[in-house]
Amino acid sequence: MQTMSRTSNVTRTTKETDISMILNLDGEGISHIDTGIGFFNHMLEGFSKHGFFNLDVTIKGDLDVDGHHTVEDAGIVLGTAIKEAVGDKKGIKRYGYFILPMDDALALCAVDLCGRPYLQFDCTFPNDMVGGFDTSLVREFFYAVSYSAGMNIHIKMLNGENSHHMIEAIFKAFAKALDDAVSYDPRIKDVLSTKGALA
Repeated sequence: MQTMSRTSNVTRTTKETDISMILNLDGEGISHIDTGIGFFNHMLEGFSKHGFFNLDVTIKGDLDVDGHHTVEDAGIVLGTAIKEAVGDKKGIKRYGYFILPMDDALALCAVDLCGRPYLQFDCTFPNDMVGGFDTSLVREFFYAVSYSAGMNIHIKMLNGENSHHMIEAIFKAFAKALDDAVSYDPRIKDVLSTKGALA
């Protein structure tokens, strides 16, 4: 069913951030990430590796203020990149879900590439910071992805004690769920919707 490369190249420049991103949904998990926040680099590298997405990201953000604009705007750009790369959604499964264990953490993520934004985020982290990363920004990131991509994202932490493990499990579960949702099924001849369209 696949007929073309599902790659997008998105740039976004504001007074707060300058972001360049290349996303290939049909990659091998190769990434080159430079966000200025070490832990966030690590999370995006995990997203790329475990979703088999090739991802190049360069961000120059106002980290002298804090990491909020960098992380939120990265979510906006990633959501836009997903939306552009997935194209008309013909032949894809549309839905994806994964439950991912990482030591003490067990994260559930389910997605629907329905064209409608929605985020359900059920997770409380025991620590405010992991390295130089503010854990409250995890929700902000996925909220931005949801609205820019036009996708439902449900994230639930089923178990967890270590904030690093919990956040990493979320990013990897999202990667696996998205990989499932964007994959092709030969039984799907158009878009998977009784309406005949995914807005």
